[in-house]
Amino acid sequence: MIDLHTHILPGLDDGANDLAESLAMAQVAHNDGIKTIVATPHVLQGVFDNEKDTILAAVAALNTALQEQNIALEVLPGAEYYLEPDLPQRLSREELLTINDNGRYLLVELPSGFIPEYTPQLLYEIQLQGVTPIIAHPERNLGFIKRPGDLQELISRGILAQITSASITGFFGKEVKQSALGFLKQGLVQLLGSDAHSPRGRAPLLSQAVQAIEKSLGTAAAEQLAQQNSYRIVKGETLESYSIPRKRRGWTFFRHRYRSR
Repeated sequence: MIDLHTHILPGLDDGANDLAESLAMAQVAHNDGIKTIVATPHVLQGVFDNEKDTILAAVAALNTALQEQNIALEVLPGAEYYLEPDLPQRLSREELLTINDNGRYLLVELPSGFIPEYTPQLLYEIQLQGVTPIIAHPERNLGFIKRPGDLQELISRGILAQITSASITGFFGKEVKQSALGFLKQGLVQLLGSDAHSPRGRAPLLSQAVQAIEKSLGTAAAEQLAQQNSYRIVKGETLESYSIPRKRRGWTFFRHRYRSR
């Protein structure tokens, strides 16, 4: 499995505090069946001023430490950008770090309490530069919870959405869980990530959420969210379909893909 959204880099944001905590998170992810993690530290001007080169250097250092500790996990570069008005301009100046630095996908975070009125225009300006925005955890945004049609409109324009695994397992409460599953069933979410901040609590775990998705939506949906779409994102490829397959009978994805290993 590939985890597209983590705060595993030490000391860059409100995630891992130091290298020891980063390594502990990596071990938790590896034990859960995750083989690749995208490090996506927060970038918010004046709060988390993480520059592209800083993130790339931190990823390289963490990968070296993982090899020295014999933890079989690969960390790829990325960032989670707060939706600020000058984001398209910073992208045009090549200041932003796309997922795996491939120039195709940008993880974007909206305020939790509302949808800024400039959201559609800013995301469109990013798209005009050949980069596809990925909206992080829309199920935790009060605006999208109250008006899912707003998310549907953005998805119809070719924008992607990433749901948090802990939302599906109930960590953020009943309302967020219902929104997460509702968005999945409506075909408004294409990607899965842990949004991990520590080795405990908000940990880099996907398997329990994958099992819940499989139970609710079926094997094909779980496979597409946990493997196929994430693989294409980190490779800089176009998704084959934005729609999550409907439930069908058959062998369970999680048990036969991961439990047997």
